[in-house]
Amino acid sequence: MRIALLSMAILALCACSSHEAGPASGPVTAPATRIAASAGEHAFQPEINAADFIAHVRTLSSDAFAGRGPGTVGEDKTIDYIQSQFARIGLQPGNGDSWLQTVPMVETTADESAVLHLSVAGAQQALTFGNDMVVGTRTGQARVNLKDSPMVFIGYGVDAPERNWNDYADIDVKGKTVVMLVNDPGFHSNDARLFDGKRMTYYGRWTYKFEEAARHGAAAALIIHDTAGASYGWDVVKNSWSGPQYDLPAKDDPSPRLPVQGWLTGEAANALFTASGQDLAKLRDAANKPGFKAVPLNATAGLTLNSKTVEKSSHNVLGLLPGSETPDETLVYMAHWDHLGTHPGETGDNIYNGAVDNATGVAGILEIAEAFRSANIPPKRSILFIAVTLEESGLLGSKYYVAHPVIPLNKTVAVVNLDALSPIGKARDMTVVGKGSSQLEDLLKLALAKQQRHIVDESNTAAGYYFRSDHFNFAKAGVPALYIDSGTDLLDGGQTAGEAATKDYTDHRYHKPGDQYDAATWKVDGIVQDLDAVYSVGELLANNGQWPNWYQGNPFKAARDAMRPSPVPATKK
Repeated sequence: MRIALLSMAILALCACSSHEAGPASGPVTAPATRIAASAGEHAFQPEINAADFIAHVRTLSSDAFAGRGPGTVGEDKTIDYIQSQFARIGLQPGNGDSWLQTVPMVETTADESAVLHLSVAGAQQALTFGNDMVVGTRTGQARVNLKDSPMVFIGYGVDAPERNWNDYADIDVKGKTVVMLVNDPGFHSNDARLFDGKRMTYYGRWTYKFEEAARHGAAAALIIHDTAGASYGWDVVKNSWSGPQYDLPAKDDPSPRLPVQGWLTGEAANALFTASGQDLAKLRDAANKPGFKAVPLNATAGLTLNSKTVEKSSHNVLGLLPGSETPDETLVYMAHWDHLGTHPGETGDNIYNGAVDNATGVAGILEIAEAFRSANIPPKRSILFIAVTLEESGLLGSKYYVAHPVIPLNKTVAVVNLDALSPIGKARDMTVVGKGSSQLEDLLKLALAKQQRHIVDESNTAAGYYFRSDHFNFAKAGVPALYIDSGTDLLDGGQTAGEAATKDYTDHRYHKPGDQYDAATWKVDGIVQDLDAVYSVGELLANNGQWPNWYQGNPFKAARDAMRPSPVPATKK
C-alpha cells in the first residue's frame, strides 16, 4: 500500500505539469512514516478551488478518522493523510528529513465518578461530574486528594499590575480552593473603562486564571460558568473536559500547575453561595469594581480524583517549500489538525468529527500549499506549512513548536493561522480576530480591496478568540500573526443571515458530534475567496523582503523588536 500510494503521489506530481506549474524548489523526499490515507480518486487541481477543498474536508472529517483525537488511530490516519498530501503537492519534509515533529504529551483520563464534596455552613453538598462540575489535574499523578480546603471567592482571579488590579491582594490562598468568574472585569458591568470592556483580554482566559491561581499557591481553582461570559454553553465545557485530556510534560512546560482545576455550573455556584450566606449576583457586582477584596466562603471542598495517566506523544506535521533566493527567511501557514476524538461512553453519535473545527483549516493550508507549489515563479522566501496537534488541549502543539522551532523565530517572517472557517457563503467582509494588531492587516487590506471586501473586527470580542488559537503562542514570542475568520455580511442575506448562521453553528455543532460536512448546506465559495486573500498576503511577503511588525502599542512589539536588529518602523493602527 505504501509503495502504491507513493507511486500515486509521483504520478500526481507529473500530472501537475499540465497546469503550467512552476519549477520545483528542490528534491521531494518520501514520507518517513506510513502513508495510508488518501482522498480516493479525486484529481486535485493547482489552483485554490471548492472541489479540492471539499475533498480534503470530507476525508479528514469522516468517521474513519474517529474525530482526529491525538494519540489515537485517528491521529495515525490524519498525519498520514497530511504527509501524503504534502508529498503529492511536492513539498519537502519540514523537519530535516522528517515530515513530523514529535510532541511529548501526558494523557490523563479522570475518573468521572469523582464527586466534589462541599461542606457549606455545616451542611453537605455533593457535586457530580458533568452535571454540576468538571475537574481535572495537570500534575500527572494517578490520585489527587483535596481535603477540607477552605473556599474563597476571588472575583475574576486577576493579578494585573499594569492595570492596577489585583484580586489576590491582602489574602493568602495557599492550600485553599479559589472560586472565580469567567472573562474580565467590566464584561458584565458593560464598563468600557475596566480592562477592555466587552473585549476579552488574556486575563479573561480560563488558562490564565488557572495559572495565576497556581502562582499564588492555591490547592484548587474553580471557574463559575455562564454562557455569556464564556461565549459557549455548559455542554461545550462538559464535552471538552470529558475523556482523555492532554498536556505537555512538566519538563517541557514551565507554566505553574494546580493539583485540581475545573468549572462549576452557574446553578451549582448559586447553591454554594446561597448556602454560604452570600449573594453571588451582589458579589459579581462588587468584583467588577476596582479595589475588590476576596471574600472567604463559609465552606470547604474535598475531592479524591483518580486518573489514568499515560505518557504518549503526538505530532506536528511540517511541509516546506524552499525559497529560491532567501530560503532561510520563512513564512508560516498553520492550522491545527486535532479535534475531540471519540467519546465511547456517550449514547448515539459519539464521534466528534470536527469538520469546521478544524478540517477546514487543514484543507485551507493544503490548498494554499498547492497554489504556491504550482506557481509559475517560485517564492523567493521559504514557506513552511504546519499542521499542529493538541490545539483543543490548550494550544500545546504550537506551544511546543515555538519552544523548539525548526526555523528560528527571528527568521520567521510572519504566521497566518486558519482555524474553523465558516462554510456560509461569500461575504462583503472578512473577520480579523484581534483586529488592529499588526502590519499584516495592511497587506490583507490590499488583497481584499481587489475582491471589493473589507476587514471587520470579530463580532463577539468578549469570547477571547485571539487567545484561543495557535497563532497566540507565536504572538507571545513576538512573531507577527494573522488570524482570519470568514465574514458575516453575506452577499445572500447580509449581516442578519451571517450572524444567524454563526450562532447556529455555535449553538448546535461547535465541539459537538454535529460538526460534520453537509453537502446540502455547506457553501464554500466564501472560504475559497478567503483562501485566495491570505494566499495573496503570503505571495507579497514571500517576494517583497518586508519584515512586518506589530502596530505601535501592541504588547508583543517589544519581543519582535528584540529579535530583529533593524526592525521596520511600526505604523499606527
